[in-house]
Amino acid sequence: MPMPMFAALALFLLTYAALLLLPKYRAYIALGVAAIFAVTRTMHIEKLFTLDWVDNWNVLLMILGTMGVVALFIESKMPALLADLIIDRMPNVKWATVVLALFAGLISAFVDNVATVLMVAPVAVTVAKKLKISPVNMIISIAISSNLQGAATLVGDTTSILLGAEANMNFNDFFFYQGKPGLFWVCQVGALVSALVLLWVFRKDNQSIHMDEKTKVTDYLPSVLMVGTVVLLIFASFLPENIKDTLPVNGIICVSLFLIGLFRNLITRRGIKSIVQELDGFTLLLLFGLFIIIGGIEEVGIIKKISEIIQNVSGGNVFVIFTILVWLSVALSAVIDNIPYVMTMLPVVTTIAQSLSVDPTVLYFDLVVGATLGGNITPIGASANITGIGILRKEGYEVKAGTFMRISVPFTLSAVITGYIMVWLLFKPAGIPFFG
Repeated sequence: MPMPMFAALALFLLTYAALLLLPKYRAYIALGVAAIFAVTRTMHIEKLFTLDWVDNWNVLLMILGTMGVVALFIESKMPALLADLIIDRMPNVKWATVVLALFAGLISAFVDNVATVLMVAPVAVTVAKKLKISPVNMIISIAISSNLQGAATLVGDTTSILLGAEANMNFNDFFFYQGKPGLFWVCQVGALVSALVLLWVFRKDNQSIHMDEKTKVTDYLPSVLMVGTVVLLIFASFLPENIKDTLPVNGIICVSLFLIGLFRNLITRRGIKSIVQELDGFTLLLLFGLFIIIGGIEEVGIIKKISEIIQNVSGGNVFVIFTILVWLSVALSAVIDNIPYVMTMLPVVTTIAQSLSVDPTVLYFDLVVGATLGGNITPIGASANITGIGILRKEGYEVKAGTFMRISVPFTLSAVITGYIMVWLLFKPAGIPFFG
């Protein structure tokens, strides 16, 4: 018999607290609680093998395949070469920092944020050592910029993949949706505005710069696989809906391309152990557990209850709901992982939109913009930030929260406000007053 709503809510909140307090054990916590939901029939486990779970399998397979292709891409050293070429054309440290951040953002639109930091940060460290300056500003800028662009494409970040599954969005929809500029362009405008902020923050860093030696690319196949992933996802977006509703098409594409690269490494004796080790099984297990948990709390009515509370607080005013969602997302994502948060709130947004009989697009985009960019504020708000701080620690630099936030707060606020305004202007539901 399913557990009562109160018990399910209490267990869900305890799970959330545990995920926050015990980050090293998140996957095991999620799987353990998922098992409780399954045993008590709060979540009917047989749903894993029905069409209801096609979107979830699509998410998991897309992330797995993308992780693998990214690992091959990093190993090929192509991203490092591209960063070298960009830096060599910069007049001084200020411009090198900002353009390197923009470059990291562009990569993270197609590659995991943490992987992006791992690709680009070593170049920044090399530049800093040659100039005998601190790499702190560069690394922080790279980390927060990679977070910003995570929402730009379907494969840019886990939150984007989750959004695509909930809103039934394909790869092209992130560029143009309902005949309007999509999230990709919202992120680009936000990136340009925040780049101006960085130029102001680093206005005194005018040391000249030059790279004597450039990275040598060891293998071009991973670059082909990266481009192939994007191209095939675009083609897949034109497949009939009945195929995409019954098969995890995007996931199959991503995993297939990864397997091609892995097989090539195997037959050419390049080795596959290091690539397999780069696959983040921990995150995949965490997501799998969370999918079951979210399914359980949805079945007992908690998602509907949360949506009713938000509607009551807002008085049913769509603009107020829009505003609450973005700034609540920014505030919470500054201190908690945005993956379980977005996974919880997407069905809440769907329920709110259905009850108000409005197009949910503006609320979907609002949620993802707030949650994705909100993680930039603090050093612990996003995995990319934690990774960047870890790289600096290895180099002997301990970064205080104040130092990080001197850069991250103006950067984040400028990007969020830009996205907040653009999303409302572009996707305000028809028939709704401008502030209603």
